[in-house]
Amino acid sequence: MTKKYQTEALAAVHEMMQGLHQAQVIDKKTMREFDESCLAPVVPMPPESIRALRERELLSQSIFALYLNVSKNLISDWERGIKKPSGTALRLLNLVDKKGIDAIA
Repeated sequence: MTKKYQTEALAAVHEMMQGLHQAQVIDKKTMREFDESCLAPVVPMPPESIRALRERELLSQSIFALYLNVSKNLISDWERGIKKPSGTALRLLNLVDKKGIDAIA
C-alpha cells in the first residue's frame, strides 16, 4: 500500500529524505521522526462511524467486506464494537471516509 502524505510538497520532501536515508546520510531514528511529521495520521474509527460510513456509501455488510477484503463477520464485529479495525483496514476506512468508496473500488 502506498503512503498517504499530508501534502504533495511533504511527499516530495519525504522521497528526498528516503534517498538520503538509503545513502546512509541520515540515520534510522531521524527517518522515523521525519515519517511521523510527513505521513497523514490514521484516525481511529468508532463502531457508529463505521456503520454510518457503510450506510453513507449504500453498501451491505457483505459488499463492504468485499471492498475491504475482510469477512462480513468482521464488519459486523466492528460495527458492534466487539473488535476494532487496525492496520491496513483502518487506513482503508479512513480513505473511504475522506474520498468515498470509489477510492478503493
